[in-house]
Amino acid sequence: MTLHVERLGAGPPVVFVHGAVLGRVAWDEQRPLADRWTLHLVDRPGYGDSPSVERVDFAVDARLVAGLLAELPDGTHLVGSSYGGVVSLLAAAEAPERVRSLTVVEPPAFGVARDDPVVSRFVADAEGLRADESRDPRAVLAGFLALVGSNLKLPEVLPPDLERGARLLRVERYPWEADVPLAALAAAAFPKFVVSGGHHAAFDAVCDVLERRLGAERAVITGAGHSVQRAGAPFNERLEAFLRSAEGSA
Repeated sequence: MTLHVERLGAGPPVVFVHGAVLGRVAWDEQRPLADRWTLHLVDRPGYGDSPSVERVDFAVDARLVAGLLAELPDGTHLVGSSYGGVVSLLAAAEAPERVRSLTVVEPPAFGVARDDPVVSRFVADAEGLRADESRDPRAVLAGFLALVGSNLKLPEVLPPDLERGARLLRVERYPWEADVPLAALAAAAFPKFVVSGGHHAAFDAVCDVLERRLGAERAVITGAGHSVQRAGAPFNERLEAFLRSAEGSA
C-alpha cells in the first residue's frame, strides 16, 4: 500500500495529513505556505489519488506516514487534522527522531477522554450513525458532518469525491480505538501544538487532555467549525508562528 503525496514549495518540509471525507484538498487553504515551506500534501489510502481500499485503519495509515517521514530530511514538521490528527499522533510516536514538530487539529482521539460524558455521548452518536445501514451515502455524510460540526456544504447530488468519502466513512476504523502513547509523545523532544475550533465540547475535551498530557502549545481558532484549517489566514498565521518557533528551537 502506498500514499500519494503532492509536493510543492521551497523551505523546511511540512507533511499535512487530512481527515475523513476529503483527501489532500482539505488543505487547499494552506497552499500559500508553499512560499516559505515545502509542503507534502498526503492523500491517505482510499482518498484522492491514492489507491482504493476496502477498510480505513489509522494504524495502517500511521505506518505509511512514518515511512514517509523516514524518506524526508531529518526534522520534518507533521500536521494532522481530524482522523489525520490521530494518524499523526501515532506516526510521530513511531518515528520521533524524524519529527521537528507535531501539530494536531481536533483529533477524534476520544479514548484519551472517554470518561467525559460529552465525549461518551459523541462516541455513542457516531457509532449509532454508522449502525444505520438503511441510510443512503448522502444521508450518512450529512449526519456525520452535522455530528462533527463541519462547515462543508453538500450539493443535492454528491460528486464522485464526496460519494467516495461517504463510502469510506462506513469502513473506517473508529479513531477512538487508537491507543495514543501519551507518555512517549510527552517524552519526545519535539514541540507539540494542539488546535481546536471552539465549537464542540467533545473536541475541546480531547484537546485539553492532549495539551496537558503532552505539554503542548494550545490555540482555539473559531469560525470554521471542525474544519479549523479552512479559517485560512488566522489558522495559517498561528501555525506558521509555531513552525518558525520549532525551527528556531531545533
